[in-house]
Amino acid sequence: MLKIYDSKLKKKVEFKPLKKGEIKMYVCGPTVYDKAHLGHGRSAVSFDVIRKYFEYKGNKVLFVSNYTDIDDKMINRAKEAGVSISALANEIIPEYEKDYSALGVLAPTIQPRATNHIKEIVKLIELLENKGYTYVLDDGVYFDVSKFKEYGRLSGQNFDDLKMGARIDVNDKKRNAYDFVLWKFKKEGEPFWASPWGEGRPGWHIECSAMTWKHLGEKFDIHGGGLDLKFPHHECEVAQ
Repeated sequence: MLKIYDSKLKKKVEFKPLKKGEIKMYVCGPTVYDKAHLGHGRSAVSFDVIRKYFEYKGNKVLFVSNYTDIDDKMINRAKEAGVSISALANEIIPEYEKDYSALGVLAPTIQPRATNHIKEIVKLIELLENKGYTYVLDDGVYFDVSKFKEYGRLSGQNFDDLKMGARIDVNDKKRNAYDFVLWKFKKEGEPFWASPWGEGRPGWHIECSAMTWKHLGEKFDIHGGGLDLKFPHHECEVAQ
């Protein structure tokens, strides 16, 4: 019997794949505004070992790990360097590939970029809107966490003790302090795409949800990433 640690239950549980002999895994990859650090290597090696063990046991593994190539960090670093955001991504991504290869990490089966999934992102936000989970402010489209009663159970955060602004966008007009942005309206000098709500760009959390939906479907076996992503990133993905 194989057991894995379940972050929500906070204990090891028996692992049973959705389909015998086939395992679908998604691991949140880096935001490619700068070269990799030790934490990136630790996460990559950890999930590479898990993947290889599954394959050693005779399973077919569909392993997806993304590159986040549009967010605030990408925009700010590109401005500092005087280059386009796509040029920055194209410079940094090969450095990750070189470093991971040196660590013996296998390349993912699929390695999507967020900017190649704008259509899927918009469609997912539309689905959330149709279900009543979203609202619009002057700076973007937000997810109303009060509509999802399990928000916070994955990470077990004490929301009263958290410092706002550390990982959640601050906006006094939000219905709830922990509501997170799904679509940010365009600002001067920033890249943007068309959407039903206006030109803009995706929020960080919706990017991974759209990429998993596209490449793994609505249900898959394992979602992994660095511990620092548990809140708010993975918590918001659960909600979405």
